[in-house]
Amino acid sequence: MSSSTRPSIRLLQIDASARSGLSGRDRHGSHTRRLSRRFVDRWSEARPTDPVTYRDVGNEPPSPVTGPWIAAAFCPPERRDGAQRAVLAESDVLAAELIAADLIVIGAPMYNFGLPAQLKAWIDNVVRVGVTFGFDRARPGEPYWPMLPPGKHLIILTARGDHGYDAGGRLAAMNLVEPGLKVPLGYLGLRDNDTVAVEYDEFADERLSVSIARAEAAIDHLVERLVSDS
Repeated sequence: MSSSTRPSIRLLQIDASARSGLSGRDRHGSHTRRLSRRFVDRWSEARPTDPVTYRDVGNEPPSPVTGPWIAAAFCPPERRDGAQRAVLAESDVLAAELIAADLIVIGAPMYNFGLPAQLKAWIDNVVRVGVTFGFDRARPGEPYWPMLPPGKHLIILTARGDHGYDAGGRLAAMNLVEPGLKVPLGYLGLRDNDTVAVEYDEFADERLSVSIARAEAAIDHLVERLVSDS
C-alpha cells in the first residue's frame, strides 16, 4: 500500500518534564523531551502524513480534579448545567485527544519514584466515567468496562536518576512510573505498550552517555518495528 492510500496513524505526544529544553542541546535539558522528540521525528520521517497532536503538560499542566469537577463528571450529561459543563471543558478536550489517538507517546520522567504531578493531573482528567470507562452497579459480574477504541499503543519514554529500576533490577519495586501509566490507561482499554528508559542521570558520567545512546537506538528500532507493522 502506498503512503498516499494507507490510513493515517494519529499520534498524541505528551511531554511532562518540568525542564523545557532538550538534553544534549540545552543546558539542564530534559532527557524525556529528547526521547519523545526523537520518537516523533523518526516516525514523521517514515510516515510524514500522519498527524501529531502535541500536549505539553510539564509547562502547561491540566487543572487538578476538584469537588465541583467530581460532581460534574458523575452528573448525567443531560442534567449538567452551564457551570458543570465549563468545569469539565478542559477534561473534555484532553479525553477527546486520547480517544482520537492511535499512538500515545508520553515523556514521563521519574520524580521521587513516581509520575510528575502534572502528568497525574492529565491522567485524572482523562479517566472519565461514561467517556473513557463505563460503570453500572446493576451490570452482572464486573461493573466497570473500558471504553477506549481498540488498537491503540502506548509508548512510555522515561528517565531515572539512579539505575536498576527495570524488572528484576535492584530498585524495580520502587519504580512507580510505568505502573502509574499502564494501570489507569489499561483500565481504559489501552493495554499494548512499550517502554524506553534513560538511567544514571544523577551520576552524569559515561554510564549516562551510554544509557542515552542505548535509549535512542531502542527508539529507532521501536519506530522501525511499529512502522513495519502498520
